[in-house]
Order: sequence, then structure tokens, then C-alpha cells
Amino acid sequence: MKVQRERRNRLGLAFMITLLVIVVGRLVVLQGVDGAAYAQAAEDSRMRTFPITAIRGEITDRGGKVLAYSVHAERVVADPTVVTDPARTALALTTLLDVPASALTEKLSRVGRYVVLADKVSTDVTDRIKALPAASRAGLYYEEDPVRLYPAGAVAGQVVGFVGKDGDGLAGVEQTFQDQLAGTDGRKRVEVDGSGNPIPSGIDDTTPATDGGKVALTVDEDLQYVVQQRLDAACADGATSTASAVVLDVHTGEVAAMASCPGYDPAHYNQTDPNLLGNAAISDVYEPGSVMKAVTLSAAIEEGKAQPDTVLQVPGHIQAGDAVVTDAHDHPPIGFTVTGILAKSSNVGAIMLAREVGDQKLEQYLRAFGIGSTTGIELPGESAGILQGSADWTQSRAANVPIGQGVSVTTLQMASVYQTLANGGVRVPPRIVSSVTAADGTVTPAARPQGTRVVSTATADKLTYMLEAVVGKGGTAPLGEVDGFRVVGKTGTAQRANPDCGCYTGGGFFTTFVGYAPADDPQYVVAVDLERPTSSAEGGQVAAPVFSDVMRYALTAGGVVPSGAPRPDFTLTVP
Repeated sequence: MKVQRERRNRLGLAFMITLLVIVVGRLVVLQGVDGAAYAQAAEDSRMRTFPITAIRGEITDRGGKVLAYSVHAERVVADPTVVTDPARTALALTTLLDVPASALTEKLSRVGRYVVLADKVSTDVTDRIKALPAASRAGLYYEEDPVRLYPAGAVAGQVVGFVGKDGDGLAGVEQTFQDQLAGTDGRKRVEVDGSGNPIPSGIDDTTPATDGGKVALTVDEDLQYVVQQRLDAACADGATSTASAVVLDVHTGEVAAMASCPGYDPAHYNQTDPNLLGNAAISDVYEPGSVMKAVTLSAAIEEGKAQPDTVLQVPGHIQAGDAVVTDAHDHPPIGFTVTGILAKSSNVGAIMLAREVGDQKLEQYLRAFGIGSTTGIELPGESAGILQGSADWTQSRAANVPIGQGVSVTTLQMASVYQTLANGGVRVPPRIVSSVTAADGTVTPAARPQGTRVVSTATADKLTYMLEAVVGKGGTAPLGEVDGFRVVGKTGTAQRANPDCGCYTGGGFFTTFVGYAPADDPQYVVAVDLERPTSSAEGGQVAAPVFSDVMRYALTAGGVVPSGAPRPDFTLTVP
């Protein structure tokens, strides 16, 4: 018996020793090997991470007037596992969030740990939520969710663009400069109590956000407003379906204004027809008509084929392959000067000069003026237009291109053509951004492309002389005059394709006026085009008055003073 008892004692002792070894070993593993992991898990269970959204940078006009900016707002979210009474919490929030209590109750009762109750909530409202009794706000959290505002509304809306629900730019400058405007988001990782509320003295591991930079444009908000108002009035005349206008600084190529109608307010882009959310001044193409004759005559003069006072016997019509091209009205042969061909907008005279230049050479000049290629402006969706290679021109196409048919352009491209002539023959590609200011205050001026000489100064001066005759006595656009200033410009009236038949019959017209002023010291270029599907009015009748109003304001607001030099006399025809 004694032996058996001692044996049992030894076995019991061995068992206890073994058990103790296991327990100690396990404690060693827990505290030594896995201790850090368990401690981290315990800490993580008390930690919650909140995103810190960067505030998007401003977009301003050239004078610093704000066209787009962001303000602080918050997204109200909840952890349903922490909400003690979904119905009571929903009832407390329904008025503040303007969300039905039933919808809030459903969200607060879901399975999961994250649900969005409301977006873009003002900080005033979230402050009131934070002041509710603890039981009514248990499980509620707040994330940065800034609101983008556009104080100018539709003014420059197509230039500025808009942002989507996620805050990313989807059009205009907002899209092109997304990276510079967006900034870099941060995060806030804090220790919370059992109700999910941050502990004031708890762990706080925060990485702050870096706000976005500022983009300053070259446009002037006041001039932009005038242009938009004038285009809106044109689109309300019952015949004009769309219209666009561009104002350029002659010497820098900077866009002082760019607008189209119909326009849109970026703050309500989602209420706008998606087809209108582009920028028609750079993306929509049209056949410009006789404004293209400035290029044709520039080529003729630069190539030594004519001078302003060269006289051509111009018939009322001319054969072009299997087509016959006429002037606005057929007429017996007239002794037009080259100045008269431009001032009277003679199709036949322009074709005669184009034939002297030759198709290949004319194409070279068209491309040098920027036709058929994008300008590189800092906006998305720019079209290159349409210019077929001269090797593929039929005889009828070779007659149409010099007079602005069979070739398509944007409003910005036509403005750039006349900027070249106004700037002494040097083309400066248009730009619309002045500078970008980083979050740390570093200002980076926008790159300015080098000017390219297209025609000589002498040729440009001769074109300016001839184009001034267009708005003078006997020209096609007396309504383009600006009181007190000498104005240079050209009308355009091009047939519009009828989508019903795929032909020109019954399609109406594109009416255009492009010009610059003052003639003796050019400062601004203004290009205007109106699409008029049901009208036969000409550019000098409907587009020229819009040009005149815009140019008058641009000159006056820009402090341009007339030189007082008289307009020269022009000889348009000879016996």
C-alpha cells in the first residue's frame, strides 16, 4: 500500500510539473513571442481611422476673382454595431440631415460597421449633431467631404469645368489641372471609447492633408460676363441654335474671354443635357466661310501674286470641275482690286487668286496659320478641325477651301488666324492659364510657347489695310464698326449641312465675324460664330453686331485710347 501511495504521489507530482511547464511555456509564448501581436490587436480594437480630405484649390480669373473654390463640409457615417437604438438615433437626425427617419433607421440597422448617412453636410449641422445626447449619437462619425462652389455661375462655366461626386475634375480646367488642384489626402487614426467616440487624451496618430494649389486663368471675369450675356441674347433670337466667341490678346495669345451658348452652371452640371457639357469654342467645328479668305489673300500677297491695289477682272461665276461657284449674286465682270475682293467678299476673286498660289502652297499656309491642328490650349476636348490634304482635293474642293467651305475649324482656331495677322504675321498659340500656385505658396508661371512667323510684317500690314475696308464704306460689315475706333475684320456666311438629307439644301448657315482693333495698334481679337439652321441672314448682319458689342467693351475696359488717325481711303473697284 505504501509503495502504491508513493507511486501515485510521484505520478501526481510529474503531472503537476508537466502542467506547470506547459502553462509557463504558454505564458512565455504569449508574453515573449506573441505579446507584441496581441498588444497591437488590443490597441487596434480601440483605434479608428478617419480620412482627412484635402481642400481643393481655387480657380481665379487674371485679377484674382474667384471662379471656383471649396469649403469645409462633412460626411456623416455610422457604425451600426455601436448604435444602441437605431430608431431613436434616426429620429434625432432626420430633421438635421433632411433624410426620412425610415431611411436612416434602415441604414442604422444594417449588418456591418460602416454606413453613410449623408454627404456634404455643413459643419454647422454636424456641430449640432455632436451636441446631441450621447445615446442619440453613439456610433456616429464624421469624415471630411468638402463642397465645391462656383460663385460666377455659368460665367466661364465651360472653361472652369466641374467636379464629380468623388471630387475629381471631369471637365475644363478642373480636369486638366486635377493633380495640381486636388492636393493630397491625409488620415486621422485615434483611440476611441466603447461608444466609438475619440478619447481626448488617447492615442492620436494623424497625418495631415496637403491642400490643393491655385490655378489663375488669363480670362477676365467682367469681360467673360459681357461675352456670355451677348451670346445668350443671340441664342434667344429664335433663329440661332448655338453660338461661340473668343477674345484674344493680340501680343500674347492669352484668352481674355471664351464662351458659348447654351452654357451651364458647373454647380448644377448634373441637371444639364450631357451634350452641352463640353466647350463648343474649342470642340465644335464648322465651315467658316469667307473669314478664311484672309488666309487665301495672305498667301497670294506673300507669294508675290498680288498687291492690295492689283486689279482683276472678276466674273460673277467660275467653273470648278463639275460645279459652278458664284459670288453672292451673279454679275458681269467687275474690275475688283484685291482690296475690293476682300471688302466685297468675292468668292470668284478669291478662287482666282488661290489658283495663282496653287493648291499645295495654299495648304501650307492654311496649316501654318493653325488650320487642321489643335492649338494646345490647356483645356480637354479640343478638336483639330478638318483639313484634307491638297493632294486629295478635287477641282470643286480646291475652289471651296479658299472661300471657307470644305474645311472645318473651331472658333478658337479662327481667332488664332486673325491674331497672327494682328501681331505682324507672328502666330502665338493661344493659352488660358496664367500661373499655378502650390500649397506652399510657390508660384509657377504657365509656359509661354514661342511665336512662329507665318507671313512677313509687310504682308500682315497689307491684310490689315484690306480688312479695314470690310467695315468701311462699301464693305460687307458696317455693323462691325466700334464708335471712335478703327476696326479690322471679315464676315463669313457658310452653308450648314442639313442632317436630314446629308446635303446643304435647307441646312441654314454658319454666320461669322472675326476681327481686331484698333487697326493702327491692334490689342484684341474677337471671333464670333452663330449657327442658324433656319436663317439666311449673313455674317455682316448678325455676327458683326455681336463682335462690335464685345470689342467695344474689351477696348473700353482695357483702357485702350483711340489714336485719332483717320481711316484710309480704299479703292474697291475700277472702271
